[in-house]
This record gives sequence, structure tokens and C-alpha cells, in this order.
Amino acid sequence: MSGPVESPSYVSPPSPLSRRGLLAAAAAGAAGVAGAAGAAEAASSPRRSAALVIHNARVFTGTSGHARHEAVAVGRDGRILAVGTDGAVKRFVGRDTDVVDARGGTVMSGVHDGHAHPMDAASRSLRPSLAGAEQTVEELRKTLTGFLQDSAEQEPDGWLVVEDWNPVGLLPHGTAPHHSMLDALPTRRPIALRGGDGHNLWANQRALDIAKITATTPDPVGGKIVKGADGKPTGVLKDDAQPLVSRHIPEPDETQLAQAAAKILAEAAASGITTFMEAVVGRGELKLYQRLAESDRLLQRIVPALRVETGLTKDPAAAVAYAKGLRADFEDVRGLRFGTVKVFLDGVIEHPAQTAALLEPYLDKDGRPTGHRGDLYVTAGDYGRLSAAFNAEGWQMHAHAIGDRAVRTSLDGYAYALRKTGRRDLRNTTAHLQLVDPADLPRFAALGVVACMQLQWAVRNTWTMDALLPYIGAERHRWQYPARSLQKRRAALAGGSDWPVDPLQVWNQIRTAVDREGMEGEGDLYRAQEGVSRTSSLLMHTLGTARQLRMEHVTGTVERGKAADLIVLDRDVTRCPVADISSVEVRLTLVGGTVVHDAESSAGRAAAARVTRAAAGPRPTAYASVHGGRHASCGCGRTPG
Repeated sequence: MSGPVESPSYVSPPSPLSRRGLLAAAAAGAAGVAGAAGAAEAASSPRRSAALVIHNARVFTGTSGHARHEAVAVGRDGRILAVGTDGAVKRFVGRDTDVVDARGGTVMSGVHDGHAHPMDAASRSLRPSLAGAEQTVEELRKTLTGFLQDSAEQEPDGWLVVEDWNPVGLLPHGTAPHHSMLDALPTRRPIALRGGDGHNLWANQRALDIAKITATTPDPVGGKIVKGADGKPTGVLKDDAQPLVSRHIPEPDETQLAQAAAKILAEAAASGITTFMEAVVGRGELKLYQRLAESDRLLQRIVPALRVETGLTKDPAAAVAYAKGLRADFEDVRGLRFGTVKVFLDGVIEHPAQTAALLEPYLDKDGRPTGHRGDLYVTAGDYGRLSAAFNAEGWQMHAHAIGDRAVRTSLDGYAYALRKTGRRDLRNTTAHLQLVDPADLPRFAALGVVACMQLQWAVRNTWTMDALLPYIGAERHRWQYPARSLQKRRAALAGGSDWPVDPLQVWNQIRTAVDREGMEGEGDLYRAQEGVSRTSSLLMHTLGTARQLRMEHVTGTVERGKAADLIVLDRDVTRCPVADISSVEVRLTLVGGTVVHDAESSAGRAAAARVTRAAAGPRPTAYASVHGGRHASCGCGRTPG
């Protein structure tokens, strides 16, 4: 299954199309479908009744045609049967056809998320969260004391694991975390705060003792044990040092985890997501997807990006064998499409982590160059050989690259692979692209590399200003998330959320790509230079990502014969004020013609309410367990990366 998915309707129906809610009675719908001339697609189709007709819509097809389309018919095979005017599509309404009045809202392709971590979101939802809050040490202790009280039965040895710790959030700014701050809590329990950036973990002394981390413990490959002036561990572990502690944390109950995952995927469907690329996948995530598929709870199409660990990048043959072995074990799981591997090239750029790899050194707080250029986990030579090995087997690469040196390393690796294999059709991808050197912008198109960007981060806030500007300087700072500059040089753009690094805010993400401010920005971040058009943003999150995932022949546009991966929105997203895009509500979501979200059903209302609560980003309390916060801890990058 390394090639494209052949069937557009392989997701098991969680509910029949005849279920009511938004789905009006066919007779009433047929009476309301009015219009004049038919579209070419409809006129050329043989007469047969549709399973579903959506009318009175503004159809965003995602194609280059300029004809106005108002309705879509979905066939009984899960494919789009017709697209056209209300009058043209009316003739596909039969006695048993469900009809939906879009009330002037947009009908478009479902959102394809080209970089996310839904199974990590599921795991994290089972634990208390700090929601990315900025707090003083005393405020943090009060919150953590509440979490301890909520789980007092786990004294003295049960782990307290808290999600969405903000690594730059200790107040006053610049306060460095130390295990002694956690040691002062009224408990003997081991404690681990998982950083919202996915690159930092903060442990108390009990947890360090369990992990046997001392002053003499060496840094693992791709990670760092932060040590103080006295040479002793501070309790902060970066990147691939995190497993030194996390491997001792008990795994969640499998049944609970599967239930949480089902809720997570329902939230995603309520947000309009019909395809995910799960950006860090191992055997555990695949087993969870298998369990969901077997119980008909896998709602989206899933492209698992199998992680190649840093140590394995030096042995391409072993890495390819590892990926092929996982594919062989799970390729029969309905809903999964294999053929992608993931590699971390660096970490994150914000102070104090500064593990992103830069071409020029970081600056100190006074603007003076340091000797530190971040951490490059894989050399260009090793990445090139690895890419060539996988590309020769038809697999595509997906690189986490935050800093400009990591971005260049990915491009150098892809250039080597192209020379070795001659294959330009695999859509090798570089993700995040927080900082790109201008000299590298034309190389994306030249090499056929997809730029997968998480543009909800492209706002003016603490992360992009206080924790970054002083440490890289204004000249480099201007090249953050250079979406329009890449587009001008004909790079292929794709979109992703990196959920749960941030709350699931699909439509704010699409809006922020345009205005570079979003709902919570403190001003725009280079809108004039790097903001893209509304149409470009919609396309990069639909067709653009479908192309990234090599699925554009199946999905990503609204065309006859494509899979009916469709969403119905509560407004005309092509014309409403840009700021209003953030508050879009999804009324109906279909995957392969199957309804996976109906906003007027009880399940749909519950899922939508969870999305709203998560997006609101509540401040942590002893009684709150939310997933949110700037950067989530999935162990991947700015990410879960």
C-alpha cells in the first residue's frame, strides 16, 4: 500500500446517510432545489438518483474553472456525482435522496491536515493540562497542588504527568525551570511536566532518581540533559533526552486511550478535517488506529508518517527495512495509507530551548553573537543517503525543519536523492519552515519539494517576539514563515496544524495564513510581505495537502468522480470578512460519502462543543483537563514536529 489509495470510500460508515439532522426529507429538499441551466458536469452525467444532494450553496471547487456552482450530488458509491447549478443538480434527486439546504454557506473539499498528531492529542486528553499558561512559580505550584489533590489516591509512587507546560512561560520572563521548584510541592510522587513545544520535559528530583539521571549521565544522540553551573541536572530534558524519563511513565489504559482517540477524531470531523497525516508514528500509534478501524471509529483518511529515529538515519538499509516491516504488519488496516517517513532535523528556535539549527549563531539577550548555532540532528550527507534509499523504494520523506540550517539540510538531502534516483514525483516535504534563508526559497520548486507550513504560528506574540526577536535579530526575524515568498517562487504549499501543539483551530489557522494575525495575535507578523490570499489559503489546506500526500486524484477538490470528502459551512467562507473565518462552524462533514459529523445530531453537538472549549484555551485549574497551549508535547517539534 505504498502507492496511492485506489478506493475513495474505504472509511467505514459510522452512521447511515439516511440519518436525519441536517439531512432534510428528500421531498422537501427537492421542492427547494431551484435553478436554471445545468453545469457541464451534470449535463454529461447519465440520469441516476443521488444518495445525497446539497443545494443553495456557494461551492468552492478548488479547480481553475470560473463557473458558479450552487449544488453537489453525491453518488451511492461515495463519489461526487455532479457539481453545478441548483437546477442542474435537481434532476439527481430521487424519492430516497437525502437533501441538505446549505443556506448560502460554502460547500468545499474537507480540510486535509498535512502535519498533525491526533493520537498524541488523544493521549494528552487523559491527563491534566497547564494549557500553555504563563505563571509565576508560586502560581504554578498552586495549580500543580490542585492536580495532586485531584489524584491523591496515587500517593506516594504514582506519576503526576501534566501536559502543555509552557517552556517560556515562567514569570517573570527569563525565569529558568529547576527541579527544586517542583521538589517543594507537598508530595513524594515523581512529576513530569511535558512541554507544549514537544521539545522540553521538566522533571522533579524523584523522577530524575527513577531515571538514574546524574551529573555524569551523558547526553543521548539528538538530546540534551540541561545542567546547571554546578554540573548537576536541572530537571529539564531537551528533545531525545526526554525518553530518559518518559520511558518510566506508565502507558494509559488501552481501552481508555481508544475511547479518547474516538472523541478526538470526532472533534476533528466537527472541525472539517477529512484527512490527517499523523506526523510521528510507531507501532503503538498503528495499533491504536487498528483498534479504531476494527470498531468503525476511524473517521478520517490517515497517512501515517513512520518515524525514523536519529540513530537509524545513518543506516538507510535498516531504516527502509524497519518501515517496510511496519507497513507489512498494518497495511490491511482499513483507512491507512503508507508511504511516508518522518525525520527530525532539528528542534525549536525560541529561547530558552534554542535547539533549532541556524546558519548563523543565536544572539545573546543584548544582541551580541554567541557561539551557538543550535542542534542539527542529521547531517546533509546522511539525510541525502536516507532520502535516496526511501525514494528508490517509492516512499516520500517528511522532514521537521525549524531553523534555516535545518531547512537547507533538508533541501541538500533532497537534491542528492534526486540526482541518485531521478524521481521528482514523490513530493518530499519539509515541514514548519519557521526560518528560511532567502537563497533557499527557489530551491523548493526546483527540487519538487512541498513546503508544509503551520501558519497559525505566524502571528505577533510572545513566541515570535519576546522569545525570538532579540535572539536572532531583525534581519532574520523578517523571514519567519515566508509563505508568500515561497509561493512567488512557485513552491508547492500545503497546510497543517501540528495539533495538539496548539488547540484545534482549523479555521483560525486558515484565516491566519491570510492576515498573519489570527484571533489572538498582538498585531500582524509581516502580513504585507508574507500573507497569502484567501483562495491560496483554502487551496493549500485542501488540494495543496492532497498533493503533498499524493492523493489529489482521489480527493482535495469538488469534481465529478472524486471522493465525496465534503464539508458544509455555516457561511460563505469565500466572501465573508477575513476575520470572520476564525469563527466558521462546520454543519456537515462527509468522508467518502459517509456522514462523519452532523452538527444537528446530539453527537455532532457534543463534538463541536469540545472543539469550542479547546479553542477557547481555558486557564488551568485543579479541575480542568484540557488540551491546548502554544506547542504541545508530542515529542516532535514545535511541534510535535
